Amino acid sequence: MFNYLYISFCSIFVFTHRRMAICGDDVSLERVIAVTEDLTFEEVSPLNDIPIVGSDTNVRITSQDLVLELLLPFGSHTWMFIHEMNKASHGICKHSPTGASSSQFQWLSKYRPKAPQPLCSPGKGQACQTPAHKGIDIDLISTMKKTRNSATDGQIKDSEEQAIHHRHINDSTEHNADRQGKLKVEARSDMVRSSRHTVSNKAHILTMPHFGLRDNIIKCELLKREETYTYIRNFRFFIGTYNVNGQCPKDSLKPWLSFGTEPPDVYFVGFQELDLSKEAFFFNDTPKEQEWSKAVSESLHPGAKYAMVKLIRLVGIMLIFYVRNEHAEYISEVDAESVGTGIMGRMGNKGAVAVRFRFHNSTVCVVNSHLAAHIEEFERRNQDYKDICTRLLFRQHDPMLPPLPIMKHNLVLWLGDLNYRISDLEVERVKQLIQDKDFQTLHRYDQLRRQIEEKAVFEGFTEGEITFQPTYKYDTGSDQWDTSEKCRAPAWCDRILWKGKFIKQLHYHCHMALKTSDHKPVSCDFEIGIKVVNEELYRKTFEEIVRSIDKMENECIPSVSLSEREFFFKDVKFMQHQVKTFTIHNDGQVPCQFEFIQKLEETAYCKPWLSANPCKGFLAEGGKVDIELEMFVNRSTATALNSGEEKLEDILILHLERGKDYFLAVSGNYLPSCFGASIQTLCHMRAPIQDMPEETVRQLTLMPLQPKDGNSSVTEMPLEIPKEIWMMVDHLYRNACQQEDLFQQPGLRAEFEEIRDCIDTGMPDSLPGSNHSVAEALLLFLDALPEPVICYSLYQQSLDASASFTLCKQVVSLLPQCHKNTFNYLTAFLRELLKNCLLNRLDVDILRSVFGGLLLRPPPSSSRQDPAEKRKAQEFIQHFLLMEGESS
Repeated sequence: MFNYLYISFCSIFVFTHRRMAICGDDVSLERVIAVTEDLTFEEVSPLNDIPIVGSDTNVRITSQDLVLELLLPFGSHTWMFIHEMNKASHGICKHSPTGASSSQFQWLSKYRPKAPQPLCSPGKGQACQTPAHKGIDIDLISTMKKTRNSATDGQIKDSEEQAIHHRHINDSTEHNADRQGKLKVEARSDMVRSSRHTVSNKAHILTMPHFGLRDNIIKCELLKREETYTYIRNFRFFIGTYNVNGQCPKDSLKPWLSFGTEPPDVYFVGFQELDLSKEAFFFNDTPKEQEWSKAVSESLHPGAKYAMVKLIRLVGIMLIFYVRNEHAEYISEVDAESVGTGIMGRMGNKGAVAVRFRFHNSTVCVVNSHLAAHIEEFERRNQDYKDICTRLLFRQHDPMLPPLPIMKHNLVLWLGDLNYRISDLEVERVKQLIQDKDFQTLHRYDQLRRQIEEKAVFEGFTEGEITFQPTYKYDTGSDQWDTSEKCRAPAWCDRILWKGKFIKQLHYHCHMALKTSDHKPVSCDFEIGIKVVNEELYRKTFEEIVRSIDKMENECIPSVSLSEREFFFKDVKFMQHQVKTFTIHNDGQVPCQFEFIQKLEETAYCKPWLSANPCKGFLAEGGKVDIELEMFVNRSTATALNSGEEKLEDILILHLERGKDYFLAVSGNYLPSCFGASIQTLCHMRAPIQDMPEETVRQLTLMPLQPKDGNSSVTEMPLEIPKEIWMMVDHLYRNACQQEDLFQQPGLRAEFEEIRDCIDTGMPDSLPGSNHSVAEALLLFLDALPEPVICYSLYQQSLDASASFTLCKQVVSLLPQCHKNTFNYLTAFLRELLKNCLLNRLDVDILRSVFGGLLLRPPPSSSRQDPAEKRKAQEFIQHFLLMEGESS
């Protein structure tokens, strides 16, 4: 009975607030309760969904949603009142059957605050905090785990028991999954709680999917007035980076991780080259993840206990995030992502992993990267940095919002083996300056410093003064500089930089005591000012905003003006970005929410070669936002554009919530490319593809793979192999058979574009660019083939034959002639490379792994290759690299 009364009160409370708001009445807590007492239960049904009062739609939301929405503005007193009623209901109904009373309204406990905590002692220059609830007590959560990367949540280090306990910070979608009952829940302690709904983060509850335009306006206003209800409190962050050169932990990491006397509040520990084995590179699986994470947990500062919040790894790049137990409840919105920048822009031997989170009311992003090696490759390192910034995006908790890039955080910390070297100095001169401890002179020759000064990379970032000797390269197990045949010059490869406000660097060190690797670990201690919420001021601000919106709502219709509505992209090329920008200006009298929406019977708002960034957003009154329309043709769209089946034409619909739609016309012309053309098509082209008549290109592209006799309109004998493949392979055969790290080190994007244009427009004697760029162009060409060298129709037969060279040869004999010739030509070239393996450092495992997934790909209709299929594809290729059983 009491449950019914409790539920009824909530529903009546909601009903009363809605009715009074529509009528323009005072909606303060006291006034609503007073009116509520005069209502009868017959006026509101407590157990049914409640319609949105004043709405002209048929939308219905639950009473739970409305209670949550409406009680937020009234602060802690309302919460405690509901809390007491809930406690009373559980006391009266304690003899009810299990789940009868608690399950129905268990959601409410997610937002129930704990009792007020004692005041903290503010430090120097800090405001004193109003008594506030430390967090929300959550007993049950849903847990989710990503599978595409190795990511681990929630371990706790206990220095007394020397044990690791697992705790999990819930993922961004857990609340909704919990509400829908789709995910299994498990009991856990509240050490690392879901602080999406903590007091310090209450403003951001509005990003939950069931909130609309009104709540986005509230969120926007709260962000505008953030300084009125937050103050800055300093926390100590430890950032460490260590390239371990594929070694196992041999010694304690305490000289590195427990360097200072004061225990940090937050740890970020980054590794590179965790595992250099081919298994780790191609299958992203390594036992060294556990070995190094255990070594870290055992070496954290003994002056505090820590909870592991997140671990993410991409091949050998790993980042671990720890926080002191007492701060764990203030960590929320945790997400982790990775991006590979190795060969073809995908391989994870180079790239970055990153973690973003909210700490109290500040957003933080930490990036651990491993950039391209070799002293002369500074431009490639610059490109890696830009690729990471562009491609590494975090999902937002509100799925209606666009992904969040690295730089859209209050604080960015960047660590890792950035691989920038010391140039324009002889090795002996470098060592002499180190011996003299003249690091200031030496630093003037540092590539990273020069690139930052030229604003080529890390614009807006800061690095502390370097007062330690270079961290690379040492003989493993010693402090002696490299004595190998290459005798590499010392360099500050391992760096830590930051971007943001309220950051003070305390220490920047190299730790010479650790000798496991050819690098030395580096650490940086920061004192970082974090925005902390004063709840009393927050509550007042929230109520002011809600009152002002109540008066404004429904008075005006939103409208915007667009700076441009027609866009033409000229001479679009394969894998070359083109961007057009226009501005949306909110010229109406109210804030507005915009989104590009899909057209009827279409699954996306635009064609696959087009994107808008951002594709949705919120604009305050008088606000402006620049929208980038990006055109990018890749392997999935190039073939249809070559054939003329697709045109670069689209109409975008920009929709305003509660407003009208705007239409944007997008068009362009595509320059046909051999990238994305089929082997058969290219074999019938004796001239460069851009010299061919458009109709001829269209006919050849649409020609079936094996035309029936007499049905082909092409009378000229085809080439044995595509001339484009011959040009790239011949260039590599003449210039790169002894090239170190061929097909392992990526080239430069600008050089790829030169190579593509050269092949598409002419027949040069030599291709432009480095050997690595030509090698990557060959791989991209094979990857873009609409029909792989081993045809889709023979994919399964090839896997079934992978154990026998004889059966593999039979499969190849079934290929169309142009495909068979191409396969034999490519494998013959790869065998030539293996003859120079001592110089180019290639072996069968590397080549079969790189080319296995390109020459033998699963059909588009099938699922992605599982590890077993991948191994069989590699075994198929291996037979032709070794020519096993050729004598038979």
